[in-house]
Amino acid sequence: MTRREALACLAGTALAAPADLVVETHVHLFSKDRKRFPPHPSGMKAGVAPLEDYLVFAREAGIAHSTHVSAEPYQDDMRYLEYTLENAPRGFLKGTILFDSIGEDTPRRMEAIVKRHSGRIVAMRVHCTRGRNEPPTTGGMLRDRDLLHPKAQPVWKKAADLDIAIQAHIQPYFAPQIEKMGRQFPGTRIILDHFGHAGVGGAVKTANGWVHAKAELGYHDPKEFDQVLRLAKLPQVILKVSGLQYSSRQPFPHTDIRPYARRAFDAFGPDRMVWGSFGSTLASFREKVQIFDANFDFLSAADRAKIRGLTAKRLYGF
Repeated sequence: MTRREALACLAGTALAAPADLVVETHVHLFSKDRKRFPPHPSGMKAGVAPLEDYLVFAREAGIAHSTHVSAEPYQDDMRYLEYTLENAPRGFLKGTILFDSIGEDTPRRMEAIVKRHSGRIVAMRVHCTRGRNEPPTTGGMLRDRDLLHPKAQPVWKKAADLDIAIQAHIQPYFAPQIEKMGRQFPGTRIILDHFGHAGVGGAVKTANGWVHAKAELGYHDPKEFDQVLRLAKLPQVILKVSGLQYSSRQPFPHTDIRPYARRAFDAFGPDRMVWGSFGSTLASFREKVQIFDANFDFLSAADRAKIRGLTAKRLYGF
């Protein structure tokens, strides 16, 4: 499908308009053109989820706005992210960047891309999912850097200056370090990816890169989710309701997450919770809707509408 055909599809009437405004806060997009947009040799294996196909899916699913989170296969190469921002329909797409969180030139690179795409960059992502006893990295793949490294401080300050967030993909036991940085930089918004990984057993390095640990590899104490919930005391922290399946030990629709959902809602409230990570197919989207509905069935209609889209529309500036 050409870009023109995709835009024409998106301009038409949605086939399956949802009851609420839906804003996707976490989608990874990958080009089919590996020569023009090659994955980084040290990154994870890239999937195939081009913008043009995603626009058709978004129309069918009734997604009003979306956020392209530049994924690890591209590492700090933002060319495909920029391509999607430049070629998506006006007002539909925003992006999250990925640079080295302790890189000396990262503040400069952040400022340059934000200026090129004014109002369309929402966050700078950091990954810290290593085992609790593993040392932080200082090079190689852009993950597991020391969150409290002195060179991270200019990055957090620059995020505040540029009015973008730090998007933190962490294990719960790193929440105290996020809290420390949040208190040091109260003007920097913080987005917690994937529900703070309540109950997840960490990430495991494989031949294909880093993957989320499975049940047989062990889960850390669910009480560690308390450390994530304490971040709600910082008014600039936003919790992303995504990747809920990572926190489950039960099969679909993963209703053992429901107690976490209730506690998270009580801590953050609907004005600081955003929904996301639907995938790029209708089957995946419908599955995520069922997981959300099964675990957040206690929400009022107004609060449900906020978490599914209205809060992200406001916080992300759509």
